[in-house]
Amino acid sequence: MDNAHDLSVLLQARHGLIMAEVEDEARFIEAARTVALDVERPLWRWSSARGLGLDEHPGMYGTNQLSRALDTVAFIEEAAIFVFQDIHPYLDDPEVIRHIKEIALRFESEDHTLILTAPKHNVPIELEGLVHVWSIQPASRKEMARMVRRTIRHLADTDNLVALSDADFDSVVNALYGTSLRQAEQLLLRAACQGGQLDGSDIPRMMTAKAQQILSGAVLELVEADTATLADIGGMLKLREWLRLREPAFRGKAPGLDPPRGLLMTGIPGCGKSLAAKAVAGAWSVPLVLLDPARLYSKYIGESEERLNQALDALDAIAPAVLWIDEIEKGFAFGSGDGGTSKRMLGSFLRWMQEREAGVFVVATANDVSSLPPELLRKGRFDDIFFVDLPSPAARRDIWHLQLAKREQIAGRFDIERLVEMTEGNSGAEIEMAVVGALYRAFAVDRDLAQQDLESELEATVPLSVTRFEEISHLRRWAQERAVSAD
Repeated sequence: MDNAHDLSVLLQARHGLIMAEVEDEARFIEAARTVALDVERPLWRWSSARGLGLDEHPGMYGTNQLSRALDTVAFIEEAAIFVFQDIHPYLDDPEVIRHIKEIALRFESEDHTLILTAPKHNVPIELEGLVHVWSIQPASRKEMARMVRRTIRHLADTDNLVALSDADFDSVVNALYGTSLRQAEQLLLRAACQGGQLDGSDIPRMMTAKAQQILSGAVLELVEADTATLADIGGMLKLREWLRLREPAFRGKAPGLDPPRGLLMTGIPGCGKSLAAKAVAGAWSVPLVLLDPARLYSKYIGESEERLNQALDALDAIAPAVLWIDEIEKGFAFGSGDGGTSKRMLGSFLRWMQEREAGVFVVATANDVSSLPPELLRKGRFDDIFFVDLPSPAARRDIWHLQLAKREQIAGRFDIERLVEMTEGNSGAEIEMAVVGALYRAFAVDRDLAQQDLESELEATVPLSVTRFEEISHLRRWAQERAVSAD
């Protein structure tokens, strides 16, 4: 059902007071006008800027003040629809609440409807039994496709070059889906203006711009996926192949297959779990969104759950995307002193994972997997659980090549096999820090990096396999029967 039909049903059901959660105001007003014509009632609109007036007519003198506008509504006898826009700042005032309540009680027996709009509904307790809460539906893919076609025609008519294939057109619609039509049109026009033409190369930029727009003020963070391909990960061959096989299904190009939900990675710190999350987003050309579970929690009752729900709604709007949950145990490990907040948040998150239709691939990382609740580890929550161990000789060889190339060093100048041998038991992060430290050592005396610089750094390093031997042994034992090796 569309918005106009939904609203019409509410009016026919004699709902005298409706709280409408509205972010796309233009689409809401369009729906209200359609309904007003359909039920043959005049549409009155109020805002603090224009006052109360018939739809597009100027507001009546003195009705900018909410109390005077509500007084005026009470004296209008003709059946009508009254829309009061952006009412939320006034709902802390007991007099305003009482005024609205008296009007709502009267409207229950009359063909009047009072609609209060706000970006987010926050119904005062005094109105809970009287008000029906309704949210305007986001633009459908069909509506988005119509807008994209209209905008493309406008660009072509104004001598802008448009070079989109049919597949590109569908990708543009998918990239913009989840935002308002007005915002989507602006993103499309901005992409065309920035590059001088509109083509397939603009799609990733549109997706990133949409994500930035939606995430403004949220607990989520847009992360630059500076690792462009899965080959940029040293080792992890099994994980890379697993991801390669699932990419077509994630893009919706595998009929009969559900899109992959995501994966949980646990293992030894510094061995590339975070790098893998970035590589997935980079290789699949979708935004990477970071959720730090610690940022969800608030000292106020109910606010933690609200933050999580807002984050999940934002993710659905951003899709397709990769959601990276770093150290997931910080958000969903049960505590005895949080009044059940962690348990409720876990339930909300699991429902979202189970029921979501949007293309959001979850990459969760955990250092202390033993603290995670069994519900999260149950088969079917994540598609797989991967264990990331210290890198093998082949993986260390890859890491040396990648780290030297990253810092504009030619690997052929160094004895890589010697370095691979010396880094037995080192993590990928330790190899990276050895390269960085050796470069500092060489630059300090104004010469090129030498083999001895790298070896000196390694000799001065006590590897993770020594400093955290017991912890690593425990992790390996846990993973033997519960996880798939990433390499």
